[in-house]
Amino acid sequence: MEKSKKLYWKLSAYFFFFFFTWSASYSLFAIWLGQEINLSGAETGMIFSVNAIFALCIQPLYGYISDKIGLKKNILFFISILLVFTGPFYIYVYGPLLQYNAFLGAIIGGLYLGVAFLAGIGAIETYIEKISRKYGFEYGKSRMWGSLGWAAATFFAGQLFNINPNINFWVASVSAVVLVGIILSIRIEMTNEEVVSAKSVSLKDVGELFLLKDFWFFILYVVGVTCVYSVYDQQFPVYYSSLFPTEATGNQVFGYLNSFQVFLEAGMMFLAPFVVNKLGAKNSLILAGFLMAFRIIGSGMAFEPIGISAMKLIHALELPIMLIAIFKYLAANFDTRLSSVLYLVGFQFASQVGASILSPIAGNLYDTIGFRQTYIIIGLLVLCFTVISMFTLLNSKTKNKNIIEKVI
Repeated sequence: MEKSKKLYWKLSAYFFFFFFTWSASYSLFAIWLGQEINLSGAETGMIFSVNAIFALCIQPLYGYISDKIGLKKNILFFISILLVFTGPFYIYVYGPLLQYNAFLGAIIGGLYLGVAFLAGIGAIETYIEKISRKYGFEYGKSRMWGSLGWAAATFFAGQLFNINPNINFWVASVSAVVLVGIILSIRIEMTNEEVVSAKSVSLKDVGELFLLKDFWFFILYVVGVTCVYSVYDQQFPVYYSSLFPTEATGNQVFGYLNSFQVFLEAGMMFLAPFVVNKLGAKNSLILAGFLMAFRIIGSGMAFEPIGISAMKLIHALELPIMLIAIFKYLAANFDTRLSSVLYLVGFQFASQVGASILSPIAGNLYDTIGFRQTYIIIGLLVLCFTVISMFTLLNSKTKNKNIIEKVI
């Protein structure tokens, strides 16, 4: 029990400082690209698309390695070291490259951001979820601290951006130094059975997942529903700041709004396991889809800061339910030896595929028909796929009978 508590607090602290680092450097990313680097909406959409492509290339690799090494912390240590260089990378490499050549900058930036953040978060989440199952604490309660870390950084991000955007990047690097200290202090013991189970994972096992229609139905939900919220969020700060008399005021207010949203999200992350256990994984995924559709369509119908702020805050209810439900849905219906592959490929990879396709389309729509009309279109898309998923996702609360786990 004492070991479990220590691990819970250390891993919760790791979540906090990882998301703090990510938020400090990325929460105002679209504003930085538009106001500091002076890129158009289409160019910004291209950069998000390239980021998504790099992330989707890295996620399967992270997933397979993570399942193969089991509970070893190698990947988390590697990511932590990379994050220490966040500030120097943005200031001395990424920014200048984007100003020199947007496409070249997008390639270099996509590689770094994909490995460190966009694919790295999935590797971190699946690792801590495995530890939570082994040591008997609720994953959602640990993940809650990640939301608090994001909120803590975004609370100051807008103000610091108005002073000098580079301050946020240096803050991110300092936070990452703490991450390295935390991961060095963690010790996880693996039993012989766990070692053998991890080593038994093969590429054939991964390939067999793609022969299951239920896995493809889950991917359909991810591409049609969950990936759209990231596309919606990408350039939302640009639209939000345009609703105010000055961009500086909009940036500052958005920082406060985003921080408040993530504080609410953290509280909901604590409650989400109870909601998902009560409704079941499938029903929780459907609920999250309807909330997302309502939020995005509502953002297109609102035309002043208060209304659109209210729509943005619905994200605090939707995301925790969706995230916890995904882990529980995968654990209930597929082989848990492949939990990292299932999450990183079935959820993260599929999300990035959808984002890589939708981001440039959304960017062009923002430039041509405007934000409000684009939000209504993508919101209706989410609604359509949520309704389809009501008939395609599994209701079962036990392992899919099509999966025969290897006898260790």
